[in-house]
Amino acid sequence: MHDNHLSRHAQQVLTVSQGKPHLHGPGADPSIARSWLRCLEDYHLDPALSIAPTVLEHGRVLESRERLQQVLQIAGNEMSSLHQQLSGAGHAVLLTDARGVILNCVTAPAERKIFERAGLWLGADWSEACEGTNGIGTCLVERQALTIHQDEHFRGRHTGLTCSASPVFDPHGELLAVLDVSSARHDVSRQSQFHTMALVNLSAKMIESCYFLRCFDNQWLLRFHLQAESVGLFSEGLLAFDGEGRISAVNQSALNLLGHIRGGLLGKPVEAFFDCSLDELLGRASANASASWPLRTRDGRHLFAVLRGESRKPAPIMPLAKIIEAPRLSGICLGDAALQADFRKALRVFERDVPLLINGETGSGKEAFAKAVHQASQRSDKAFVALNCAAIPESLIESELFGYRGGSFTGARKDGMRGKLQQADGGTLFLDEIGDMPLALQTRLLRVLEDRQVVPIGGEPESVNVRIISATHRNLLARVEDGSFREDLYYRLNGLEVALPALRERSDKSQLLDFLLAEEAGGETILIEEPARQALLAFNWPGNVRQLRNVLRTLAALCDEGRIGLEDLPVMIRQVRVAVLQPDVSEHPLEDAERVALLKTLEQTRWHMTHTAEQLGVSRNTLYRKLRKHGIERRVS
Repeated sequence: MHDNHLSRHAQQVLTVSQGKPHLHGPGADPSIARSWLRCLEDYHLDPALSIAPTVLEHGRVLESRERLQQVLQIAGNEMSSLHQQLSGAGHAVLLTDARGVILNCVTAPAERKIFERAGLWLGADWSEACEGTNGIGTCLVERQALTIHQDEHFRGRHTGLTCSASPVFDPHGELLAVLDVSSARHDVSRQSQFHTMALVNLSAKMIESCYFLRCFDNQWLLRFHLQAESVGLFSEGLLAFDGEGRISAVNQSALNLLGHIRGGLLGKPVEAFFDCSLDELLGRASANASASWPLRTRDGRHLFAVLRGESRKPAPIMPLAKIIEAPRLSGICLGDAALQADFRKALRVFERDVPLLINGETGSGKEAFAKAVHQASQRSDKAFVALNCAAIPESLIESELFGYRGGSFTGARKDGMRGKLQQADGGTLFLDEIGDMPLALQTRLLRVLEDRQVVPIGGEPESVNVRIISATHRNLLARVEDGSFREDLYYRLNGLEVALPALRERSDKSQLLDFLLAEEAGGETILIEEPARQALLAFNWPGNVRQLRNVLRTLAALCDEGRIGLEDLPVMIRQVRVAVLQPDVSEHPLEDAERVALLKTLEQTRWHMTHTAEQLGVSRNTLYRKLRKHGIERRVS
């Protein structure tokens, strides 16, 4: 049956390639027909040949990931968010380099094998020259977003896939990567992919814009659009220029809005294209790029713009004593009193080289907390290097963490590669999802922590001065008991354990809401109407801070007239009824009973947290979360 399908598909391909009329099916699409013809005439591929895609050697995959390290960092959260928006099931979200080699994949763990059987491996080459017509490879050739649905694939073995792909360009217009969503479900229709394609294209543009902003963080950056409310959205024009006013880079939206080609702008004075002098333009600059203002081009086009000025003054390092009084840091909201107290303790022990272990639900802000500790410490001017132990395949994590010497294995770079431990030398290494680290690497990491030396693959020991912050959403003691996590490493990493509260348990939800909205609004003033605010605060937020940020990002992007109303919220949030509490009347008798039981047990144990947790039959993390939930202040035993 399988062979018959391959033969029928091959015959269909050959019929179209011979120029015979084909009114129905994939061959009726001129772009598909062109691609099939390239596959036959240029690449000499056989549509009936059922072989798995070529997978690059380990070293070459590492080299490609290192080359696109910034893009992978930016794309990571966007890919996870995209996977969630697609409801996850049946989808793999992929990022490739400009050659079509898969460098990252986000999918449900239970479905990973399905996509691997389809050939969607890390390091697999999905260029059109290797795999024929497919979402990734054909997107690279056509340089535009497209969907390749089942029988539109050239190779018969790929006809079970439906792939929607969008290109990601660098600030100079060169192809940087491809973002792709692939489905292996047979009941997927081409019409159903319109929504998927729109989400993929939006996510690709978000990655593109974020990469542009990061590349030119130290230059003047003009952001503009035809509508004031669209400045800050993915469709905005981005134009970077140096201190002399010479244009360094523009994105495609800027070219479209200005009506110029890239070669006509690069290296030219910015004032040659706008109806104002350079001094007038710089007079509008703001470090935080606030509200937009009217800007007219030389040829009379009316735009709205903001100008982000170059940050020339490094943020002063505050004395430790002052931070301990009132920690105020960018990138994190510490309005919750218990969270602020935990931050103070974490900073104290971190400054004395005591490892931190941060525990909390997925999306609760563990990396933001770790980065804030680093920024407030005496190491703030050194590197903060993050490694997600769950996001990197087991075959690559050893090389990513420890690095390797040149020529130590097939495909290794001649000059080798520095691992995360070497990159973090003098600074901080953040090990996210440490509970998912393979056992063999746990042993090597423990040796590094004890000896303060790292041994790259095939290399000699190198001294490193690194402070470690690790994080997990798992119960590590349970993993110690079942043998999947080393007990000695657990106690080595757990110098101080910080239990981050879930968003639903935080006392500063309203302050956090305003904090995140201000970040996502990009300097624009957006007000949340009271019914909308109450609905947002009442929602349970199972995805925690990450989910709230994603919702606010969408609301800010779609906001009209600077206001967010109840009707603008997602349906699942609008339907939450806001509880109206009556004075002196409890509506939560079970919660009240829990609070009384907690206080009674705490008094019996004289506020000894370990004894209290044991008596209640819960972990210390759970106990701390319940204390925060009920507003119970901890005492010193």
